[in-house]
Amino acid sequence: MSKLISGVHMAVRAVKQERAARTRAALIRAAAEVFGEYGFAGASVARIAERAGLTLGAVYFHFKSKEELAREIVTAQPDLVVPPQDSQGLQHAIDTTLTWAYQLLENPVLQAGARLVMDQEHFVPKSENSHQQWMGILLRDFQDAQKRRELRAGVDAEAYARLIVSACTGAQMHAQLETSRSDLPERVEEAWQCLLPALAPPGIVKKLQFGKERGVAS
Repeated sequence: MSKLISGVHMAVRAVKQERAARTRAALIRAAAEVFGEYGFAGASVARIAERAGLTLGAVYFHFKSKEELAREIVTAQPDLVVPPQDSQGLQHAIDTTLTWAYQLLENPVLQAGARLVMDQEHFVPKSENSHQQWMGILLRDFQDAQKRRELRAGVDAEAYARLIVSACTGAQMHAQLETSRSDLPERVEEAWQCLLPALAPPGIVKKLQFGKERGVAS
């Protein structure tokens, strides 16, 4: 009997955890939509709760404030960007930025993160902001590329990681203003094509692949 009761308790707990995970996911998506439409200043917990179809109490059970929601959205960005093809070193750095660019066209959480970039000082420490996150990811790729002898001698991997992140951030902002981001992937490719001759030897550059298949699963 005790085993049966224990099993029932475990099943109930599992159902509650699954329900909580669904509610949390719905909240994050609703918050992303609201932040994407109104920005950080224009968003409110009440507006997010209404968009999610939940009570304020349900929102506050999962997140204490809109700052916490915004922080969740920004810090979770890299987890959403997974290149569809296996790659390493310089190719992986390219694939990561192209995957980000293509997903940003339709993913509301990534779109919210892009809009929240300029307000990060309100909810994310400087040492953990999105620029530092993406720079760390690209730096690892560039360091891997150096071990694979894909970079030119003397290349400052940290400086180029910072430059690529800045180039992608700028491309996103200008694409949003000028084309509603419709040509963002092309702008990211353009940035790479301009930088690659200084970053890698011609033989390596010739082998690198671009195009939609590097950022979108077939």
